Amino acid sequence: MTDEVAYAYAVLRAVEDLGAALDGVEGVAGAPVRLVPESSGSALSAAVSSVPAGDFREDALRSHLEDLDWLATVARAHHCVIEALAARTTVLPLRLATVYLDDGRVAAMLREEAEEFSRALERLAGHLEWGVKIYVEPQPDPQATGTASVADTADGLGPGRAYLRARRDQRHSRDESYRAARQAADRVEAIGRAMAAGHARHRVQQGELAAGAGENVVNDAYLLPREAAADFRARVLGAAEGLSGIRIDVTGPWAPYSFATPPGARTPATDRAP
Repeated sequence: MTDEVAYAYAVLRAVEDLGAALDGVEGVAGAPVRLVPESSGSALSAAVSSVPAGDFREDALRSHLEDLDWLATVARAHHCVIEALAARTTVLPLRLATVYLDDGRVAAMLREEAEEFSRALERLAGHLEWGVKIYVEPQPDPQATGTASVADTADGLGPGRAYLRARRDQRHSRDESYRAARQAADRVEAIGRAMAAGHARHRVQQGELAAGAGENVVNDAYLLPREAAADFRARVLGAAEGLSGIRIDVTGPWAPYSFATPPGARTPATDRAP
């Protein structure tokens, strides 16, 4: 194996001055990004960088994928390249750490799957992805907030009984918040059915992946025409109107990660080498 391999970020249709969008954009390992066409004169291309082969051999890659710092660095660079391209043209993002032996193998992949790539690019043209997350807001701890003490004073309850009553009220409030979240989710899905070209459900985020306070109970993606994005965002945020104990976050626009499953992304990168 050579000292470098071709790291592929996305498949796209080349447009005029697309190379200028990549000026100054650093890919994985700080490498510059170039476009590899399917063939001479073809508009179908892939964005690639040359990266150290040693980091992407099967055994090394398996170890790297357990290194969260390494993985985060690669993911940021991968995303940065795709977003720079998505600002100028329709892209089909490839799976993180998709590598080929060289540019010739990349071009061969494009030729083999040209028909499917072209159909996918046509379907996604003029569309971007928006994320919608619904959170159940955290409930105050009655002991920490002094709720139990207030109840004790008002009703003459002992500290233990006052605390138990406050906990009961807390559970009731949380149940109400979950019902509100379900209602908000129904409203958002109705908006999506009316406006979006696609809808994808993702696993709810937990721990460090969850942004901000509260419990993430919905983590969906919608595929929107560019011209409908502002109206969609406003209507989705309005879906929380009249509902308490929840929060709706709308993120985007993003390249259509959730709606692009090109054939080149289905084969593990390590299978590309002989």
